[in-house]
Amino acid sequence: MSSLRDRFNQFTGKNRFVVCRLFIHLAGKEVAPLLGVLNQAARQAVEADGDMQVLGEGLVEICQSLLQYQTYWQSAANEGDVFWSEGEAGDYVNELFTDSAQRYLSAPELEDASGQPVDPLSLPVTQNLIVMITIAAEGEVPDLETDLASIRALEAGLKGVINLHYQERLQAIQVHFSPARLGEELDPDQLLEFFPELIPL
Repeated sequence: MSSLRDRFNQFTGKNRFVVCRLFIHLAGKEVAPLLGVLNQAARQAVEADGDMQVLGEGLVEICQSLLQYQTYWQSAANEGDVFWSEGEAGDYVNELFTDSAQRYLSAPELEDASGQPVDPLSLPVTQNLIVMITIAAEGEVPDLETDLASIRALEAGLKGVINLHYQERLQAIQVHFSPARLGEELDPDQLLEFFPELIPL
């Protein structure tokens, strides 16, 4: 992604920001435990009130879990852009956040509406799970500034996200997932309608 403009901005000392969103589609009844990991990270993020260290730790746990579930990856997609203005990067993060939040059943289960315990054995188990990860990072991120629609590239991309946390380069973190609650389902037709950008791995 290095261009003449990139080189000029580097020469003038401007900071470079990468904003990207990853889509990962997993399939199979065995992926249901991931919902627990995702919802726990969402609750911790709310309690942390924007603390980047806590958000980063949750993101690392999510990425490590996704890597462990690699057998169930079905399709993926990614998009993003490079900015030399923190304000423009922030606007793009907000745009991606709004889009992700409007996708099918992507609100996390922060609390049980009824307050009553739910028997997980009585709930249907979704066959499909989509995880949407949006991040902004400072500097160059070669593992994310490429097409991630292959297993090897996606694996490198997730590891790259983990490294960004430990390098303290993350400026923004957002995670959405669909369906967001145990018992809700995402069927193949909804998958095509709400996530048309997915490419089979």
